[in-house]
Amino acid sequence: MKLKLDPTDWAGVFLFKKISMAEEKKGFILYSDIIHTIEKLTDEQAGVLFKHILKYVNDLNPECEDLITEIAFEPIKQSLKRDLLKWDDKKQKRSEAGVAGATKRWQNIANDSKRIKPIANIAVSVNDNVSVNVKDIYRSFAHLSITEDEVKKLLDKHTITQINNVLNDIENYKQNTKYKSLYLTAVKWLQKNEPTSEGISPEEIKARKYGYIN
Repeated sequence: MKLKLDPTDWAGVFLFKKISMAEEKKGFILYSDIIHTIEKLTDEQAGVLFKHILKYVNDLNPECEDLITEIAFEPIKQSLKRDLLKWDDKKQKRSEAGVAGATKRWQNIANDSKRIKPIANIAVSVNDNVSVNVKDIYRSFAHLSITEDEVKKLLDKHTITQINNVLNDIENYKQNTKYKSLYLTAVKWLQKNEPTSEGISPEEIKARKYGYIN
């Protein structure tokens, strides 16, 4: 529907773009109180008015051929304009809600500290100014994360079980907020857990020291 707005039209303050009912909105509302106007018309005049309404909502830009049709159509036209403005506003809000919902779902995936499978090259465009990027993340929690490539480096000297155990320990460590790199922290912690030259791990040495094992 093409809205012909003049400076005195209240809707003109808010809407200056073309809105096409025929392309986007497939229905319209006629309110029952127009019967008071229709009853004052002859059947022929009512038929002309109805055809005029259909042409208007299908963007055919009809022109009133007589004063009776113009007077009867004017309140109906204003009602159609108001309904179209409300419909356009609801449509915009649904679109914004859809974008917000998608963004939240991706953010939940990115923040999932228990996710093991990599999240590769995800780019979620929120709008022209905001985007969320996650590249090859193997594990993440709090402010720390470690990539697939970094885990591959650790696999040169350690098993995946050892790596996952250390990552679990770091996540459960109450003072992990002081760490800046999960990869470098994992390297240090894995080195501490390496067996000594006698083949005894640091944990076993501590256990023997405190008498937990012989």
